[in-house]
Amino acid sequence: MTCGHRVDAITKAVEAADPGAQVQVDLAAHRVEIHPVSSDRTCLAEAISAAGYRPTDADTHGEVSVAATRGGCCCR
Repeated sequence: MTCGHRVDAITKAVEAADPGAQVQVDLAAHRVEIHPVSSDRTCLAEAISAAGYRPTDADTHGEVSVAATRGGCCCR
């Protein structure tokens, strides 16, 4: 995850699945931390996958790590 477009795509996917979720992105670490309101990890992972990214369970307090599956950055 290297650009704002990817951050926006993942944030929108999470917010569509769980409108009250808080999403925090650390681009340098390639991680997204999600604090869900009404969705579980499976639902959030499916939403992120549908947006074209590969989520991996960080196995910590609701955090989901996300790796980009798309090549290249559209923001250049």
